[in-house]
Amino acid sequence: MRANKSRPVTRRFWIAATALTLVATGVPAAQAAEPDAAAGTAECDAVRTNWTAQARPQADPESLLNAYSNTGKGWTGGDTTNSVKLSGGRTVWIFSDTFLGPVNPDGSRPTTTPFINNSFVVQRGSSLKTVTGGTSANPTALVPPPANGWYWFGAAQTSNAGRNLDIVALRFEKTGTGQWDWRWASNYVARFDSKTLKLKKLIPIPSTANVQWSGWLQRDGGYTYIYGVEDLGTSKYQHVARVRGDDLTAKPWEYWTGSGWSADETASARVLEGVANEHSVTRWRDGYLLVTHDTTELFSKRVLGYFSCSPTGPFVKPVELYQTPETGADGTYENANIITYNSHDHPDLRRGNQLLISYNVNSLDANNDLYADVSIYRPRFVAVTLAAAR
Repeated sequence: MRANKSRPVTRRFWIAATALTLVATGVPAAQAAEPDAAAGTAECDAVRTNWTAQARPQADPESLLNAYSNTGKGWTGGDTTNSVKLSGGRTVWIFSDTFLGPVNPDGSRPTTTPFINNSFVVQRGSSLKTVTGGTSANPTALVPPPANGWYWFGAAQTSNAGRNLDIVALRFEKTGTGQWDWRWASNYVARFDSKTLKLKKLIPIPSTANVQWSGWLQRDGGYTYIYGVEDLGTSKYQHVARVRGDDLTAKPWEYWTGSGWSADETASARVLEGVANEHSVTRWRDGYLLVTHDTTELFSKRVLGYFSCSPTGPFVKPVELYQTPETGADGTYENANIITYNSHDHPDLRRGNQLLISYNVNSLDANNDLYADVSIYRPRFVAVTLAAAR
C-alpha cells in the first residue's frame, strides 16, 4: 500500500498503474458476454425519455468537508466517499484510504501525518467528527488489518432495522516485498453497531468469481441488489447479485446470468463494460439510473449516466453528466498526474430531479503531490439536474 510509513501509495494509484501495465504488456481482456436481448428491456419512461444534464459543481457538503479538513483536527482527505443516513440526524461519510491531520499553514501535509486504510466522518448538521480505530495519539484503521494485508471499504447500508451499519470490505494481501506485490484476495462484510460505530464482526461473503462485490448496494422489491466489478485493469465489467432482505451475510446469494438467476457465483454474467470500481445504481422515475466514471477511457474526466427498466440492466442511452475539471495537464491543477475516479450518486441526499454526485481526486505522483497540496485528495460534489430533452 505504501513504500514506507510516511509515504503512502493510494489504491487508485495502484489501479491506474495496473491499467498501464496491462496495456504495456499486452495482457488481453476477456470478451464481454452479449446481454440477453429480452432481459430488462420492457418499456419505461426512464429509458424512453431522452435526458439532458445540467451540473453545478461545489455542491454541499463540499465546502463543509474542506473547512473541516483545513483545521487539521481529524480527517484531512480520503477516497470512496459513500454516505449512509443513521438515527439521530446523523450521516456517516465512509472513506477508504485516509489522511489525518495536522495541516501546515501553507496547505501542505507533514510527511509524518497519519495515513490509514479506512475511516468515518460523522455529520450532524454542520458538525463533523472523525472516527478511527486505535487512540487519538495512535489512530488506526477501523477494521484491524490482517497480518499480511489490509481492508478497503466499498458499498454500505444499514440492516436489522437500522441497528447495524454494514460495509463491504475488500481484503488485499501482500504477495511479496515489492511496492506492487499485492492483490485483491476476498470480500467481507464489516458490521458496525450503528449507534456506537464500533466494529462488531467481520464476515466473509462470496469471493470465488473474481468479482469485488463492493460497487453498490440497492434495496428493491424485497431484495438487496449487490453490484460488483470484475476488474481486469484495462477493462472493468459490472456484475449483479442479490439476497433476500437486507442482510448481506444471509444465504443464498443469487447471481444474474443475463437471463435469470443462479446460485452459482461463477455463472454471474457481465452486464456492462466501462464501470468504475465504485458506481451507483438507484431508482429513477419508473426505472433505474447508473452513475459511473467512464473507464473505457484511461484516466477519463467523464461522468456518465445510463438508464434501465430493470435493476439488472441492460443499461442504455448513456448521457454525459459532468466532466471533472481537475483531470490532467489541462485541468485546474495544471498537473498531468492528477486523476479523477469513482463517481456515484447519493440517493438519500437528492432533491427532486437533482442528483448529488461525488467523485475522488488523486495523483499518480501521490508520494509528492498529496503532501504538497492537501486540497487534492478530497472528494468533490456536483449537483446534477436531469431533465427531458425538448
